[in-house]
Amino acid sequence: MEWFEALILGLLQGLTEFLPVSSSGHLTIGRELLGVEASGDLVFEVTVHAATVLSTIVVFRKEIWKLLRGFFRFRMNDETDYVLKILVSMIPVFVVGMFFKDQVEALFASMMVVGFALIATALLLFFSDIASRKAQEENSARNGINWWQAFAVGIGQALAVIPGLSRSGTTISTGLICGVKREVMAQFSFLMVLIPILGESLLDVVGGEMAASSIGMLPLAVGFLAAFFSGLFACRVMIALVRRARLSWFALYCAIVGILVLIFA
Repeated sequence: MEWFEALILGLLQGLTEFLPVSSSGHLTIGRELLGVEASGDLVFEVTVHAATVLSTIVVFRKEIWKLLRGFFRFRMNDETDYVLKILVSMIPVFVVGMFFKDQVEALFASMMVVGFALIATALLLFFSDIASRKAQEENSARNGINWWQAFAVGIGQALAVIPGLSRSGTTISTGLICGVKREVMAQFSFLMVLIPILGESLLDVVGGEMAASSIGMLPLAVGFLAAFFSGLFACRVMIALVRRARLSWFALYCAIVGILVLIFA
């Protein structure tokens, strides 16, 4: 991978991470269009995901600091409740990461998987848009989300390791279908990914996978910076769009791209 290819893919990752259109799917499509050979590891994907997670931390720094201060008071308050529900949501993706990592890596080499997963994302977004308009009752759970809803959203995040199945789209849609309000789900969806992605990045560094990667350090650095700065822009501008816009428009986009991928794969 050349540095300019890493730049393009990093920008693509940052701009698509916060929209329900699958950044991993777009990375796979972008790599195919650029003619970048799929590596035998996920180091580049993990690196650019870590960059957008860092941009999320910058944007949500006040909310994160408030949660941490409340959590480390070591008593059951709103902040502790919220953090514990985030931890519950991470259980399914932890299981997938521990026991199915090799199978997940193999999926990134298949454009057909991306095409079908994008269509699945479209169907999920369309259905959840209808469900969210019908569900007008107030959610009485603390912080707007209860324990089983947090776990259900975690299952959605675990399934979204499939390239083409949008993580934000799947988690937000799962939450909406389960009765969580859109404004609550938007923030929860972006905060729940922080620990898994940063943890995966740390394991890659400690385990030596970063040094053993077939991708050079320059492309990784360029991709990281491109994803971080484009992620800052996307996180500030597009999260508000996700909160207010009808998800069916994103569903239409995912369906069109998925069909095109299947036709030309």
